[in-house]
Amino acid sequence: MKTSVVICVYTEERWEDIREAVASVERQRRKPHELILVVDYNPDLHLMLKREYPNAIVVENTHEKGLSGGKNTGAATASGDIVAYLDDDAVAEPGWLEALEEGFQDPAVVGVGGLTRPLWATGRRPRWFPREFDWTVGCTYEGMPTVRAPIRNVMGGNAAFRREVVADTGGFHTGIGRSVQGRKPRPLGCEETEFCIRLSQRMPGAVMMFEPEAVIGHKVSAARARFSYFRSRCYAEGLSKALVTQSVGAGDGLASERAHALKALPLGALRGVGEALRGDVSGLGRAAAIVVGLAWTTWGYVVGSLRLKLGQS
Repeated sequence: MKTSVVICVYTEERWEDIREAVASVERQRRKPHELILVVDYNPDLHLMLKREYPNAIVVENTHEKGLSGGKNTGAATASGDIVAYLDDDAVAEPGWLEALEEGFQDPAVVGVGGLTRPLWATGRRPRWFPREFDWTVGCTYEGMPTVRAPIRNVMGGNAAFRREVVADTGGFHTGIGRSVQGRKPRPLGCEETEFCIRLSQRMPGAVMMFEPEAVIGHKVSAARARFSYFRSRCYAEGLSKALVTQSVGAGDGLASERAHALKALPLGALRGVGEALRGDVSGLGRAAAIVVGLAWTTWGYVVGSLRLKLGQS
């Protein structure tokens, strides 16, 4: 089994992060077939990376600007059996690639996602930040499986797919995932969610697997640890979910979200209140953040759905 590792990049401001991500791939116990760096419409960064990594395949995004286009370019460039994606601000543990590949021993498995832990720039998790919403910073969240298990969709910054299914399914749709306006990326997401659901709909019996041994650390900047970003990310997720349901239907598009909202979030809020009663006053902050996060995500979904119905962009 040959695995092509793809890292999508877009700005020189993450130069040191990119170098650490690449170094973590180079330290893998099981070496990748190839490393592909996809540069999103940044000629200067493209040249810098070609000079820095002569043994890597450094290409420019040939699809629409944004993360989805970069992922599609990476898959089209790859020659391995498996395409593994790693965020440009993440660090993979040495056994990451080996664990991802082990997940494909079952021929029914078409995608494998790993465990993503937050690396807080501030040194520790904000006391108000609920683990149920770690998805807002691209990390594995409370409510996901803790052992190897089938899941509806993987998280895009720590995921691998059989290369042929990416092309056969039409790749990642643009307009859903993160893109850049000026120098600031919109905090959207869900391109991998829509892709995984669409893949499963077109390939009955296909399995997406969560593999907790495929571990990476994802850097969380101080700006993303603020409550203002938390709210904006939740709202943007709602907007993205509206696009997902338009593509794959509300039944599949919201199945996991309904389960999370009806089970994990109430339990998390009650846990926070209980912790506050036991003397941890920050528990009330976590409970309140769960309520606000759910409300902002729901509001984003309502707004996004209305925009789609009215034919707005």
